[in-house]
Amino acid sequence: MEIIIQPTAEAATSIAARMIAGLLEEKPAAVLGLATGSTPLKLYGQLTRMELDWSGATTFNLDEYVGVPPDHPTSYHHFMREHLFRHVNLAPERIHLPDGLAPDIPSCCRRYEAEIRAAGGIDLQVLGIGTDGHIGFNEPTSSLASRTRIKTLTPQTRRDNARFFGSEEQVPHHVITMGIGTIMDARHCVLLAFGEKKARAIAQAAEGPITAMNPASALQQHPRVTFLLDEPAASELKLKDYYRWAYENKPAWQAI
Repeated sequence: MEIIIQPTAEAATSIAARMIAGLLEEKPAAVLGLATGSTPLKLYGQLTRMELDWSGATTFNLDEYVGVPPDHPTSYHHFMREHLFRHVNLAPERIHLPDGLAPDIPSCCRRYEAEIRAAGGIDLQVLGIGTDGHIGFNEPTSSLASRTRIKTLTPQTRRDNARFFGSEEQVPHHVITMGIGTIMDARHCVLLAFGEKKARAIAQAAEGPITAMNPASALQQHPRVTFLLDEPAASELKLKDYYRWAYENKPAWQAI
């Protein structure tokens, strides 16, 4: 696990953007796992300004709300279309998101897993983290071996997401999400976290025990994971001085 601490969210996001740009240049047919919510907004803004060639890329999103139509302003289909997809030359048939209106959700989830495998697996997975340590919508106590499935949101997650819906009462109770096992299959996981509200979850995920109570802690067992943090999000890390020193003294061939 590499933990990179930057002065601001913008600076941390720039590193993630350079990672994705480098991947697309090195592997034009790269498969990207994408996240939604407020955390990756700056990332998608930077990527759309970089004039990258997305024509050979394939994307899979982490999750979608159950019962929300894809053209609804609160859907993740709509979010991705507005903030990334309509700004880049990504072929529509290469874009994949869970179907929140699927009449048979278990079959939909199995098909999503099969599509990821058929694409060759995810090269780089973008992640955020919830205040309770969830990644995707894998809430605390989620199986660390879980695959794409339906999940019930916790009251805390519904409160955290109420700002997107106007009120907590309008937030759906259920989502389809990639499982932790699915996320762990990605060849590189890049987690972004900004703000003091994320500090405890980050400290527990990076330096605490591996536990289903903090689903992001499973990333400690991933062969290649990068945490990109601003100073407030890193504030509860015990070894933050070491992480800064390690990043500043990387060998030239590891430079991002």
